[in-house]
Amino acid sequence: MSDQPIAAEALGVAPPPAHQTPAATPGPQPLDRSIYRFILRYSLTDQITVCLLTALSMPFYYYSLELPKLILNTINGNAASVTLFGWQLDQIRYLLILCTAFLTMVVVNNGFKYFINVLKGRLGERMLRRLRFELYHRVLRFPHSHFRHTSAGEIIPMITSELEPLGGFIGDAFALPAQQGGLLLTAIIFLFAQDVYLAAAALALYPFQAYAIPRLQAKVNALDRTRIRTIRSLADRVGETVNGIADIQSNDATRYQLTDFADRLGTMYWLRLEIFIRKFFIEFLNQFINQLVPFFFFAIGGYFVIRGQLSIGALVAVLAAFKDMSPPWKELLDFYQMTEDLRIKYEQVVEQFQPPNLIDHAMQMADPEPLPELHGTITTVNLGYADEDRRLLDGVSVTLPLDQHVAVVGRAGSGKNEFAMLLARLMPPTEGHIRIGDIDVATLPYAVTGRRFAYVGPSASLFSASLRDNLLFGLRQRPIAEPPLDPSIRRRRERALREARRAGNIPLDISDDWVDYARGGIAAGGELTTRLIDVLKLVGLDRDVYLLGLNGRLDVAARPDIAERLLEARQSLREFIAERRLESLVEYLDPDRYNSNMSVAENLLFGTPLDATFRTATLPENAYVQSVLDKVGLTADLVQIGIEVAETMIELFGDVKSDARSFDEYRLIPHDELPEFQEILMHARKAGPAGKGGPGKLKPADRVRLLALAFKLIEPQHRLGLIDQALRGRVLEARRVFAEGLTPAQAASIELFDVTRYNTAASLQSNVLFGSIAYGEAESVQRVRDLIEEVLDRLELRDLVIEVGLDAQVGSGGARLSPVQRQKAAIACGILKRPDMLILNDAFAVLDPGSVGTIIACIRAEFAGRGLLAVVNRTGLARGFDRVLVMVDGHIVQDAEAAALDQPDTPFAGLSAAD
Repeated sequence: MSDQPIAAEALGVAPPPAHQTPAATPGPQPLDRSIYRFILRYSLTDQITVCLLTALSMPFYYYSLELPKLILNTINGNAASVTLFGWQLDQIRYLLILCTAFLTMVVVNNGFKYFINVLKGRLGERMLRRLRFELYHRVLRFPHSHFRHTSAGEIIPMITSELEPLGGFIGDAFALPAQQGGLLLTAIIFLFAQDVYLAAAALALYPFQAYAIPRLQAKVNALDRTRIRTIRSLADRVGETVNGIADIQSNDATRYQLTDFADRLGTMYWLRLEIFIRKFFIEFLNQFINQLVPFFFFAIGGYFVIRGQLSIGALVAVLAAFKDMSPPWKELLDFYQMTEDLRIKYEQVVEQFQPPNLIDHAMQMADPEPLPELHGTITTVNLGYADEDRRLLDGVSVTLPLDQHVAVVGRAGSGKNEFAMLLARLMPPTEGHIRIGDIDVATLPYAVTGRRFAYVGPSASLFSASLRDNLLFGLRQRPIAEPPLDPSIRRRRERALREARRAGNIPLDISDDWVDYARGGIAAGGELTTRLIDVLKLVGLDRDVYLLGLNGRLDVAARPDIAERLLEARQSLREFIAERRLESLVEYLDPDRYNSNMSVAENLLFGTPLDATFRTATLPENAYVQSVLDKVGLTADLVQIGIEVAETMIELFGDVKSDARSFDEYRLIPHDELPEFQEILMHARKAGPAGKGGPGKLKPADRVRLLALAFKLIEPQHRLGLIDQALRGRVLEARRVFAEGLTPAQAASIELFDVTRYNTAASLQSNVLFGSIAYGEAESVQRVRDLIEEVLDRLELRDLVIEVGLDAQVGSGGARLSPVQRQKAAIACGILKRPDMLILNDAFAVLDPGSVGTIIACIRAEFAGRGLLAVVNRTGLARGFDRVLVMVDGHIVQDAEAAALDQPDTPFAGLSAAD
């Protein structure tokens, strides 16, 4: 590589417009402090549309109030005919027209409500999607140091559960006041049109409610703020408990933790109780006022009706109108309370998502094309970093060529870890600069450093996906190619992307191919697996992934070629075992033979369950299985075997401690269930022998549990002498009846064993072996596994098994892998990126010391001509590097080549003596 300083133009950072955020992903606006400002900024047009539809519905609502009065007056009227639009109608026809009009108004008004509600729902969900996306995006822009003070227990509920009510509120923000206010205003106008005094009576107490309710609500709002903070604190405590469960249990701190948690729950209880008292008092006041108004109607309206100044139809219409006024008014008051509650919640959330030093969106999302390679040197100039009141790095100035391998050593707190994180741009320096050539790294888009640098920290956390997806994580920054799509799928995709744009989300499709093969040094997608396996071998993870593959399941539909090769391996393994005369290690699967090294249940099914229908644990309860056993007359015999097993277990282990190793090896009855089986046996003795109808007198639940015991029995393992040749033959008969009687739905729940077919539900190892490992043979499991491995190596199938292992799911945070496996996977991910510089920050600390030297040598060979900086926890690991930096108290106190490290009285010598 050239040592010439890199120019700004070579990095694509000059002129500035080259790094503007693409039009497809516009930069987000600052988070609005006011929820209504947020709503208006992004949904003003939609809100106006909903409000206009609401206004359009009001005349129809008015006529729906007017028509009942006309109908009642028509019924009570004495007119023989009525003139309507110049037509003479008799009373009956006029009544039918009015009733039809009333029904029409019902349909129209409900139609308006339906369409308005759908629009509000869509609008609210779209805005909620926008807000959640923005908050999640901000999490990705948080500086790394912010997570030292903010836990996942606080962030998760803010993005999920706390925001959930906002979806409905945003849709109602203007539409509900407009709709309910319009209904209320229409009803008021109708009241005044009927009688001024009655209208005045209806409105008399509204001013008092409008004055009193907000003041009562203000105290509830203050309590709500405290409640939200308390809930977050509680969530944070639960998260700390989950992370520290080992410390809690090992220190017998359960009582203290429970007391602390109970105290927090108590605080929340008294808060919520006070909120309920005040809220329900507000509700009581509203209900009382609403029930008081009809008193005035009956008194005043009745007086006017008696005096003949008001028709009975008008009074009924007024009462109906007031009844219709009550729900809108209540809705408005409830909406006001909800607005205040959600306003506080929104403001609290926004406050938490605006930390200092938020990563600039434009710098994070800029995507320069082509992406430049980095050459020359990295230079730090008076680099410093302080975290709150601690100064962790002070005045560090050093030049690191991008083709040199550098080790950094130092004790804990020396600043070595912070130095690596600053170089990786995970934290912004509080002082000084980092430059590549003549460019300040802080001015570069994150696409340059994120793709040209790779960083691996001391503790890897993987994503809940396959191992393959985690390894390729560093090569997935943008879609590379769109897969071929059917027209219908393409239309759905385009519709989804349009909606994503309207919601302010990133308009990209996760189903595209995101793997940047070229940047990974792969000519085509077909070479990807080969490259993955090479890197696994480089970090010493290939053996682990091979074992994952052996225990994994193959997607035959996706890789029928591998299935065919594994069937070849099945036959080769049999021949290989015969050559070595090791048949005693394996009992092969044969549809016409009882396999003594499998349980009774496994012999009966002779297949692998595909779902819970024929799961072994629930097999005795399965109605079809019970019918098969009854049909071949096997039920009574198996129940009797269950009785004998239970008697033996109780006799042998009734007085043995639950943690005894001998009991653990049997595992036919859990120790804590022995008393239950003693009771079952007592009932069985009363029922009589199995051959005399005893099982028929047992409770169904007891019979099932005894059957379950018999189903677990493996004669070579348990050696109880309960399965004779006659019983084996009847189990084989039950196997035949079971297979022949399966309905199509049941057949879809189990894949029967067939020596000519690959069993998709079984593990890869089980398919190759196609048999059971024999009990009683010394080290039989390991010996058989070694034989399988030897056969697979002979047939050159090891890499295919590793390929299956790459598709293994690693679990949440990589929990299904060991810490060492997770760390090796993280290192492999960094290597796959083919970065210009790889930064390993104590990345070898959890690895086996005996293997670290080999892995470092392989990594150095892989990165010949490219930059490598490794923070190591032992000075011996630093000796193989081109250059070593020794750090003490945030300063570089020694900078030497490997040949000069052994000089006496140097900082490195002091560290070496302490190792």
